[in-house]
Amino acid sequence: MAIQVKMKINVDMTVAMQCDFIGADVLDVAGSNVPLGDNFKLSPAYFEMSPAQQAWHKHVQKLKGVKMDHQSLNTLVTDNPLKVAMPESPIVDDKQPDACRIHGTLYVNKVEGNFHVTVGKVIPHMRGHTHLSAFIDTKDYNFSHRIDKLSFGPEVPGLINPLDGDFAPTSENYFIFQYFIQIVPTEFATRQQALDTNQFSFTKQSRVLNHGAGSHGVPGVFFKYDLSPVKVHITEMDHPIVGLLVKLCGIVGGMFATSGILHGLMSFLFSCIRSKSSSSPSEEDLVKDKAHRLAAEADNDHH
Repeated sequence: MAIQVKMKINVDMTVAMQCDFIGADVLDVAGSNVPLGDNFKLSPAYFEMSPAQQAWHKHVQKLKGVKMDHQSLNTLVTDNPLKVAMPESPIVDDKQPDACRIHGTLYVNKVEGNFHVTVGKVIPHMRGHTHLSAFIDTKDYNFSHRIDKLSFGPEVPGLINPLDGDFAPTSENYFIFQYFIQIVPTEFATRQQALDTNQFSFTKQSRVLNHGAGSHGVPGVFFKYDLSPVKVHITEMDHPIVGLLVKLCGIVGGMFATSGILHGLMSFLFSCIRSKSSSSPSEEDLVKDKAHRLAAEADNDHH
């Protein structure tokens, strides 16, 4: 298998700001500004969800609340419980879009990086990049967002990722959301197919920015990701019926052996009790012996 030097980031999220006011890009630990490419787009949208979108989000939350431990690995890899993707919100002619849908696929280096959405379009330069935000009024800032999908690597149809269906509102203009993501390379292997992808866990921080109060930063949504050096292998194993029969025979044999030991122990205890009882004089014998002694003493006294 060839070594993959690039990793896919699959994103579908909506931010409550117009697309003209925001920019999205990736900056990795080496200082490389990753180009977005043709598969990554910013499209005008509405932040308020349509009835179909609300139903989809409720379905995702329900699936996230269900424990998946009882499902087989083959079902996880081959079956898709969502069935359909997040429905798109149709643009209404007499209603101005108030949000921006950020969606597509990014190909990034397999190193620590930072995918972020913040104010202003991106202007790359020799030392990195800059977001041109000087002409945007702070009252237009609103980084309330919802994440319909976020995954790393090839997508597993039945796998619900931790941030899928996440909703993060805020009433503050100068606000920052930070997601710290730990990516774990994972290999799924079943009898039908094998898939090399990634799982992840995350922690989330959010706060109001106030430079006067010592709360510094840049308003926006930041996904800071890092890759784990450990790879997880999840394999579906098939146990033959012969192995089951051998285990059953072992269990039955163990039961017979244990019952034999208990039977021998109880027999030994009962034999000890019986032998002790037979060697001890009975009460009747003691009474007769005492009567004989008294009779003998009486004869002696008479003579």
